Amino acid sequence: MRIAPEGWPFILPGWTLAGVGAWGAGRGIAWLWIPEAILFALAVWLLVFFRDPERRGPRGDRFIIAPADGRIVDVAVVHEPMYLKTEATRISIFMNVLDVHVNRYPLAGSIELVHRNPGKFLHAASEKASLDNEQASVGIRGPAGPVLVRQIAGLIARRIVTDGRTGDRVAQAQRMGMIRFGSRVDVFLPRSSRPAVRVSVGDRVRAGASVLAEYAL
Repeated sequence: MRIAPEGWPFILPGWTLAGVGAWGAGRGIAWLWIPEAILFALAVWLLVFFRDPERRGPRGDRFIIAPADGRIVDVAVVHEPMYLKTEATRISIFMNVLDVHVNRYPLAGSIELVHRNPGKFLHAASEKASLDNEQASVGIRGPAGPVLVRQIAGLIARRIVTDGRTGDRVAQAQRMGMIRFGSRVDVFLPRSSRPAVRVSVGDRVRAGASVLAEYAL
């Protein structure tokens, strides 16, 4: 199983503690079995959380691919003033603590904007989180026009990792970064490009595999 590099500073200490607990319990210290069970469960969860599976799915300029694993919590028309500067369809994906948290680029193109905005750590599924939470925005110019992807920290998340820099060329479904411990990713598509949205609120999607929207190229 491939692991995101950001996970090792958590995984190694977690498994070390679980190993120490198992050694102590095996030496006859009976009361250690309860904390050892908790430590072992935590160590396994860390592996699950930081997994980075390979993904296959539809590819091409006409498709906007999900940048995150999770559940669609909102599809709305909003005004996006930072990068698109126009009305946009916003598709919001909420990741719980069991989802893969590696994010991927929803389209191929050139990065024109990387902007970090410090903020609060509200529950990521809430509407207010999109405005007030710690976030990183990445604007990508693709063949069908610009798209904005916004990584939003959640109630537990305290670290957003964004790999790309302004001027980088990126491939569709290439790793974009990750958010640690529960979060949300929004995708903004200009209404003028007439995207056909292929998901609804409540749908489950997978990063690099599920189609969020489609252009009529």
